[in-house]
Amino acid sequence: MARSPDSSNYNLHMASTTQEFQRSSFLIDPHDRERVFDAFRRWGYLQAQLDPLGQYLAPQSVPELAVEGDYAAEARRYYCGTIAAEFTHIPEVEKREWIQERLESEAPAVDRKRTLELLTKADLFEQVIQSRYLGTKRFSLEGVTALIPFLDELLNDATERDTVQVVIAMSHRGRLNVMVNTVGKSAADMFAKFEDVDPRSILGSGDVKYHQGATGTFTGRNGKSINLHLVSNPSHLEAVDPVATGRVRAKQVRFGGVDTVLPIMIHGDAAFAGQGIWAETLNLASVEGYSVGGGVHVIVNNLIGFTSEPSETNSSRFASDIAKRLPIPIFHINAEDPDAVLRIARLAAEYRYTFHTDVVVDLVGYRRHGHSEVDDPTITQPIRYERIKNHPPLHEIYAREIGVDNGQRVQEITAEIGEAQKQAKKLQKRPRMAQLPAYWDKYQGGPYKPEYEVETGISREQVGSVADKLASYPQDFHIHPKIKKLLEQRAEMGHGKRPFDYGMAEAVAFGSLVLQGTPVRLSGQDSKRGTFNQRHSVLIDIENEDEYIPLNHLAAQQAKYEVYNSILSEAGVLGFEYGYTRDYPETLVLWEAQFGDFANGAQIVIDQFISAGEDKWGLLSGVVMLLPHGYEGQGPEHSSARIERYLQLAARDNMQVCQPSTAAQYFHLLRRQALRSWRKPLVVFTPKSMLRHPDANSPIEDFSRPHFLNVLPETEVQDAKRLLVCTGKIGHELRVERKKRKDDSTAIVFIEQLYPWPEAELSAELQRQANAQEIVWVQEEPANMGALWFVLPRLKRIAGDRPVLTVKRSAAASPATGSAKAHDVEQKTLIDLAFGGAR
Repeated sequence: MARSPDSSNYNLHMASTTQEFQRSSFLIDPHDRERVFDAFRRWGYLQAQLDPLGQYLAPQSVPELAVEGDYAAEARRYYCGTIAAEFTHIPEVEKREWIQERLESEAPAVDRKRTLELLTKADLFEQVIQSRYLGTKRFSLEGVTALIPFLDELLNDATERDTVQVVIAMSHRGRLNVMVNTVGKSAADMFAKFEDVDPRSILGSGDVKYHQGATGTFTGRNGKSINLHLVSNPSHLEAVDPVATGRVRAKQVRFGGVDTVLPIMIHGDAAFAGQGIWAETLNLASVEGYSVGGGVHVIVNNLIGFTSEPSETNSSRFASDIAKRLPIPIFHINAEDPDAVLRIARLAAEYRYTFHTDVVVDLVGYRRHGHSEVDDPTITQPIRYERIKNHPPLHEIYAREIGVDNGQRVQEITAEIGEAQKQAKKLQKRPRMAQLPAYWDKYQGGPYKPEYEVETGISREQVGSVADKLASYPQDFHIHPKIKKLLEQRAEMGHGKRPFDYGMAEAVAFGSLVLQGTPVRLSGQDSKRGTFNQRHSVLIDIENEDEYIPLNHLAAQQAKYEVYNSILSEAGVLGFEYGYTRDYPETLVLWEAQFGDFANGAQIVIDQFISAGEDKWGLLSGVVMLLPHGYEGQGPEHSSARIERYLQLAARDNMQVCQPSTAAQYFHLLRRQALRSWRKPLVVFTPKSMLRHPDANSPIEDFSRPHFLNVLPETEVQDAKRLLVCTGKIGHELRVERKKRKDDSTAIVFIEQLYPWPEAELSAELQRQANAQEIVWVQEEPANMGALWFVLPRLKRIAGDRPVLTVKRSAAASPATGSAKAHDVEQKTLIDLAFGGAR
């Protein structure tokens, strides 16, 4: 048997062989200019001088760059200095040539005096806060204050185009500095938040200063002005990205084009690399229905995430590497070269407006203090903070570099900031509610008032007219035989020849709204067809796959209906749709989960924006969440939309939680959401098996009824001895069982709106069934889930002396069984208990 070679010698031999192969393979003729430059265009970014402190991002050995000579020296100057460019992964040659042409030319002149002024203001703003509010969180920008002149140059470029507004999204780091030195918020107002003269924490409302939004105006060198809006953002750092993108899309629709609104997204390095919602948002870039013509993404790169070093926050050399999934340029800049920063700011803006794609700018600096100016960073990064301790602020470095004595101006700015602090103590408390744009004037938030109600019914003739259009398509359109039959059935529904199912009720609701001038936007995974094959709002030609949308062919003058199959994302897409509602309140905007509990993946958006946005920031939204819900033996993930979670979030009339039990109820609910002026998020637990169940279908007469009914009363049993109260699918199963038993003593009442709680309507129904000796709450969900905990105390209060019993599954860790047979046994037992007594 042959001996194995010594492993250490073998590895050394292989390493030597590999190095020889690399040297011979990558040897470039130093006189071949094109090959030399091509090597540096591809790999030069790996040898750039990016870390101002010289600790991280050391130049990487690249065999292709081991070439000397005049061409190499020239290429190295362009690609291995304080600017590093990654662009050779872009497949379009014209984009690559556009970038290299600009990088390989002399840098344009910059206004160094203005740059110094902005750097001085940015640094001193932070220093004054640090000295006067020691130990207060502020998430300082010190170490990357070049962001302020970067934004200034970017906004100057925007004023030279047709831009109407710039939407800025960013997390905490540097936010207060941007508010004052970019957006134009007064320093006195900012200091007032440190003095807490404008308390906003009464009963849990309001938010901390570094989460709040701001609006302002920027005037460029050319005298033109544009509006700025800094979007409110919670502690979930990148959660604002899809929200801001959705807002940009809505504003672009409103103002008329992608160049009218420029998105600027400012990220932290660890968050950019680590947070999945940003990856979801990045994937929306060119998807139909979500694109915004690109934006400028700036990484405020401290080379640290709280206390984690770069090797702990991302698995690659740069935090920006996730952006390589798209064919977009990435520019890294040493943040202590302000001239280079301004050059890339102008180039990034020009690229975005030229090619309408995203651009990523990685602004590499450091963080002068701890994560929140409270913790001690010398404990976890002693070497780095030993270097920072004696490292001068950027405005001092830059003043020396350009040969300017800046001492007098430092004193003047310090005095101005000090005076602003004095003024802050005199400011009076202001109303908490944000000042919303004019297109919000006819909409209200706050507590519910009965006068907000509107009639939602339409005439039988209107239903028939809409139905005829919904069931028609061009003569030369080759329709699928199954869909042809479906449309024929829908035409019959529209003329009262068969009852309406949910799919047709929804279509008529949308059709009646667009005819009244209300746009409708629906998105979700497979929403064009519908997860349960129930919608079919987009017809597909079976010969060429052309699309036809009947809802956009109802009348010459009508609003637009949009429906999109979204990317396989919950958080990113729901955040986008929430953002869209923030700037297009006239539109009925709906997001549909494929199954209800898939919304779990968007919980940050639900918790931090949808349920709390009005209370924290005074910002309204009418976003609708369609969450399929119902126990049909399909397992844990396909049963529950987690009713309990939304009810737990409900308070102070912040949103609506509904489960319409019939097709007509769903129709009225959608129209109510669009037509009344009370703008609140709406959570709808939609059916699955009930989509076509005869008991949930509605006759055409129900569409002429004036309102959505918060409580669906008993209509068959007049003098009940037992009253079952429920919501959704279980009620229909109880009705079927009652009919089977020929039971004429049990009444069944549906609560259609769980929140705001329909106290008056439910009280009236209980009073109407005053002889019922037992009131029973029945739910499919386990005892620790569903609406039980929410409903029971309220139901007991209304019931008075009458006992209130409950029927439900036993408490469980999982929402439902994975066995269809076990489900059937459980469901039968549950229904038996509802009719036979519950304890």
